[in-house]
Amino acid sequence: MGKIAFIFPGQGAQYVGMAREITESSESAARIMDEASEALGFDVRKMIFEGDEETLKITENTQPAIVTASVACAQPLLDAGIKPDFTAGLSLGEYAAHVISGSIAFADAVRLVRKRGKFMQEAVPLGEGTMAAILGLSREDVEEICRQASSAGVVEPANFNCPGQISIAGHTAAVNEAIKLAAEKGAKRAVLLNVSAPFHCSLLKPAGEKLQKELESITVNPMQVPVATNVTGKLVASEKDIKDLLVKQVSSSVLWEDCVATLIQNGVDTFVEIGPGKVLSGFVKKIDKTAKVLNVEDNASLAQTLESLKGN
Repeated sequence: MGKIAFIFPGQGAQYVGMAREITESSESAARIMDEASEALGFDVRKMIFEGDEETLKITENTQPAIVTASVACAQPLLDAGIKPDFTAGLSLGEYAAHVISGSIAFADAVRLVRKRGKFMQEAVPLGEGTMAAILGLSREDVEEICRQASSAGVVEPANFNCPGQISIAGHTAAVNEAIKLAAEKGAKRAVLLNVSAPFHCSLLKPAGEKLQKELESITVNPMQVPVATNVTGKLVASEKDIKDLLVKQVSSSVLWEDCVATLIQNGVDTFVEIGPGKVLSGFVKKIDKTAKVLNVEDNASLAQTLESLKGN
């Protein structure tokens, strides 16, 4: 029997109305929405369901909104007795993974990611940093391009999403130089991303330091479900490592391709993407065509996934 991994999306997946259907039809999902509002001191449900895209796009709103929507969408699966063998999330999604693992309480997770969003936004003044997607080049090529372009400032690989899809982050001038070099090297595409900060590069270290202080007051519990971490691409060895990994994650490359490979090596053949969008499903398919990929973001996808997992 193959194993199941629950995987959770990162920033950029958000949209107004995400998780609405599931929240309206699942009492436990509705409770998650209420718990988020209680933890943050404002109506999270209203912001997600009735807010506007601009408000939702503000990083300190986006991060708790996505984690709340993702954890809410997981509730009907858990209620149906479907428990993951492993869990992981892309960047921000790693917090939802820890909630499902039992290592971090949900209320703590949403409070943390609201502050994480604020710290990440404040780390680099608007306009000074950016990110770009580079398609069709190898890891080694992208690493070499970043080395060459670093004469113009900091530029580093930020996300290793799947083969041939890598994003870079850093100072705007250096990222633009890397785009030029990538085109010369034969990249299929090298384009700036519409982001508000250069996530997952060393410029974000000040945000990690502030996050570390916030993590000091958080209780980390033993993991009930193993978590694959973005920082190493491996399973978290012990709950003692979790805080340190979450701090490093802010300014380290996201090794998503490695996380998926680790889960497959551990017997996972079914990935369930939970929360807004299907970006991770696409990445998993590019990493392993034979993997079974499902998602849960509304009642139709939930029904399909429950039907598909009946035999597991």
